[in-house]
Amino acid sequence: MPREMTPRQRWLALLEGRNPDRIPTDYQATGEVTARLRRDLGCADDEALYRKLHIDARRMVEPLWHRPPGLPAGTDMWGVGYREISYGSGAYFEPEHQPLAQADSVAEVHAHRWPSCDDFDYAVVSRTLDGDDGFRPVHAGCYEPFLLYCYLRGLQTSLEDLALRPEIADAILGHLFDFHHLHHRRIFEAGRGRIDTTYVAEDLGAQTGPLMSLAMYRRFLLPNQIRMADLARAHGVHVMFHTDGAARMFLPDLIDRVGIEILNPIQWRCPGMERERLVADFGRRIVFHGSIDNQKTLPFGTVDDVVREVRESVEIYRGARWICAPCHNLQPVSPTSNIVAMYEAIREYGRR
Repeated sequence: MPREMTPRQRWLALLEGRNPDRIPTDYQATGEVTARLRRDLGCADDEALYRKLHIDARRMVEPLWHRPPGLPAGTDMWGVGYREISYGSGAYFEPEHQPLAQADSVAEVHAHRWPSCDDFDYAVVSRTLDGDDGFRPVHAGCYEPFLLYCYLRGLQTSLEDLALRPEIADAILGHLFDFHHLHHRRIFEAGRGRIDTTYVAEDLGAQTGPLMSLAMYRRFLLPNQIRMADLARAHGVHVMFHTDGAARMFLPDLIDRVGIEILNPIQWRCPGMERERLVADFGRRIVFHGSIDNQKTLPFGTVDDVVREVRESVEIYRGARWICAPCHNLQPVSPTSNIVAMYEAIREYGRR
């Protein structure tokens, strides 16, 4: 009987165009869901949870940030302040203080207190990986500049900038790129070839269509996405891309020009993101990640509905490469029974 692969071996097999022993799995959830699953399933920690459900989750590593003196209390390293918003069964943090919300000149953008890579201890990455057993794929870094842009300035103003104030957009995006390019280079150098994946990301789609035009994407975001992906490849790191929603319009550029290798999360209920179409158009070129619907099936379906969707996805992705996972973070509204059913079903039906 062939020896069972480790989670890292399964991920790397897919990325290298080989067949793993079974379809790999991954995990995305809010903290409340993870705590509940650990409690319901009697798991002492996250690793015990992953092993119980046979989840091929990545190991996340990051450098240690040392908060510089003088940074306003209650803000992150970008100067953004947050407030906690309760939704009943959990909470999230909403940007409340947006330090560039009133900026109306490039000079004001340059004058903002931008974070420095010198405030990070990158040796933490090396020390962490020196003790890694190689069992799980290692992930480090995320470049998602327009999300941060919106936190700094506000969503409406940020979108207006692309059309009305391109000089402001260029200045802010330039600072965000300069920081992340150096930050990721130092992370990858500290990883010394042991980092497997990184995120180049941006939410380009809403529920029914794109968030911006293709021309604006190409003007403001695409060039630096290419540079960040090139940086990752130069260090032997595979490029994952995250975008929510109906992002079909952007996929040719992401695949042909950025060179993404993994697409997450495949919200297949959104127009243009139907699994069959994506497999037909791009199935030989990228790995699909996610796909099990957490807007309807996982939260509001039955166990049978979840199993049915997993089996359906196995068939749809049969001629492609797929990592089975929820199509976004599992929310508290998804019952434990449905989450367990997803992982049990892919373990049963996902053998190669």
